[in-house]
Amino acid sequence: MKLSSKTLAILSRAKGDFNKGNYFLHQLVEEWKKQGMKIVLLNGVGKFVPADAIIVHTDLTVVPKEYRMFANRFPVAINGYAIDISKRLVSANLVSFPQEYDGPVIVKTNRNAGGGPERKLERLPGPIGWLQHKAMNLLPWSWSGRLKSFAYPIFESAKAVPRAVWNNPLLVVEKFLTERQKKYYCLRQWVFFGDREINSRSFSNEPIVKAYNIIDRQRGFPVPSELRKVREKLGFAYGKVDYGIVNGEVVLYDVNRTPTFGRHNPFPDAKVIAAELAQGITGFLK
Repeated sequence: MKLSSKTLAILSRAKGDFNKGNYFLHQLVEEWKKQGMKIVLLNGVGKFVPADAIIVHTDLTVVPKEYRMFANRFPVAINGYAIDISKRLVSANLVSFPQEYDGPVIVKTNRNAGGGPERKLERLPGPIGWLQHKAMNLLPWSWSGRLKSFAYPIFESAKAVPRAVWNNPLLVVEKFLTERQKKYYCLRQWVFFGDREINSRSFSNEPIVKAYNIIDRQRGFPVPSELRKVREKLGFAYGKVDYGIVNGEVVLYDVNRTPTFGRHNPFPDAKVIAAELAQGITGFLK
């Protein structure tokens, strides 16, 4: 298929900045541009531009209704059905009260990416918004619900979790089930676009595996059937799934429809990965 005759729209949120974000989709866009495809960036739903397909790329936990309705105006809406990625929806290992679980637990934000994008939208304009932001940052995290995803706190048991966490709708408590290989912590990541996919395993000395602390990566693992069912249920056409295999069982950690690309420790073969995944666009344009 010749992509030079096709136009692809990317729908970002109105107050976001796709060009400044460190999104993996940038890598795919570069591949599509090489093949002559026209790319149109739409910030918000205020302006309609005809295109052969649109990628819903709003980095919010729940895609607003007006964005979903806007995407439905296009012949193909990629991730048009991937609406909600909150931890309370996707996690099967949440702990509801302190006596429920004796093992180690991790406290996360219910919203994606620490809830940062939502906070920016909810912040009041001007000096009042600035003062509100500062005041919230002075509160304990268990009250404010503000956490960075690379600094989610880990506790030896649910009973050690601060009491305020259990009553904070912005936070969730999850069983800390981590894959280990000898002395290393492991994180598996399944990245896909249409029928193209890359499945990898990363190693770190840190319990929360992030791009900046990865010491090695491996690729070429089969994708568990359980995850394919999750992807179908959530309506994902493009995205990333973080998971581990603990005692032979698949443990889902996180799902993301706007995955980012690590600045500090990028994939050494990122261009190869992007070239592979970019080919998945053809399945949506037939």
